[in-house]
Amino acid sequence: MTDMATSQNQRPTTDVSPTEASSSIVRQETDRGTTTIDESVVAKIAGIAAREVEGVASLGGTVSGAIAGVVSRVRGGSEHGTAGVGVEVGSRQAAVDLTLTVLYPAVIPDVATNVRDNVAERIERLTGLEVVEVNIAVTDLRFEGEEDESPGRGLQ
Repeated sequence: MTDMATSQNQRPTTDVSPTEASSSIVRQETDRGTTTIDESVVAKIAGIAAREVEGVASLGGTVSGAIAGVVSRVRGGSEHGTAGVGVEVGSRQAAVDLTLTVLYPAVIPDVATNVRDNVAERIERLTGLEVVEVNIAVTDLRFEGEEDESPGRGLQ
């Protein structure tokens, strides 16, 4: 990613200024201007990427799923997108924590590996940040035909 960025007259340095650190905005400066990426954008990318993986039933546990449902109704039906997703963004790196429910009979370690790979690839490709870790907590198992209790699942 650095080679491509450098070849486009982009300085590969990325900083978070002290005033921006509290809102976790990544700031990338190039010869042609500045790009900022909010931490919430990184969280949404992670959530979408996790949901793309076969075997993932939903993101978030029972409590976060219920909260996401309330938020969804308050926002007029728009999906929250970050339930079960936590991100920590530094100047050049990101770490992701995911809580998810897996569909039975998916092999949990395989699902976790696929989620980890997809999330890291998407964040790195879309933001230029290096993903140093993707931690996954599988908190539930859903059986085929069970009602989806968590509104965090958007892609079917």
